Amino acid sequence: MTSIDLAHQEVRALNSLLHVSEDNPNTATDIQVLNPSGKHSVAVGAMLPSNVTVDGHVGYYCAGMNALANIHVTGNAGPGLAENMMSGTVRVSGSASQYCGATAHGGLLIVEGDAAARCGISMKGIDIVVGGSVGHMSAFMAQKGRLVVCGDAGDALGDSIYEARLYVRGEVKSTGADCEQKEMRDEHLEELSELLSAAGISAFEATEFKRYGSARKLYHFSIDNAHAY
Repeated sequence: MTSIDLAHQEVRALNSLLHVSEDNPNTATDIQVLNPSGKHSVAVGAMLPSNVTVDGHVGYYCAGMNALANIHVTGNAGPGLAENMMSGTVRVSGSASQYCGATAHGGLLIVEGDAAARCGISMKGIDIVVGGSVGHMSAFMAQKGRLVVCGDAGDALGDSIYEARLYVRGEVKSTGADCEQKEMRDEHLEELSELLSAAGISAFEATEFKRYGSARKLYHFSIDNAHAY
């Protein structure tokens, strides 16, 4: 176990341990991060199969571009959590601010509390499980992946969505353009159960959720659908 104390060391010292270079061969590492104190860009660009535990709150862009690492933040996270994540796992024990998981291509992001506006915006393959609620414009232009919300969703959920699947247990304030509630079939119940299990959430059953996705009216321009653009 390597310990990095951000009260006395730079964030760069932490991130360099997670990057592949001539001085840092591709080997697994266990890292404990102390006193993050809301610092930005903590554990960014991880390219090693590492286990990183951040004891406290983080600021902007924590775990951005993550690949292979398992990162656990025991507090809250600021905007841009796991932005452009490629693989691995990111877990936040508290809540996350705006656009967590934005443009992310893969991996699993778990927010045990709430996530603010634009959660999963333009997601491209990531799986996101939120134990609480999400804010407005979540999954805006979501292209691929799954978003699970165990609480409520704000306005314009899934606006301009493509092929992503959204599962919401609570109330949806409104759906965005071309997003609609869809049938919950056995295959969806199965994949949702697997996602909840992977996230370590056992309090809810898959049958309690509703599924939302694309109505597929905006794939090609049609004058009949002009009002929806």
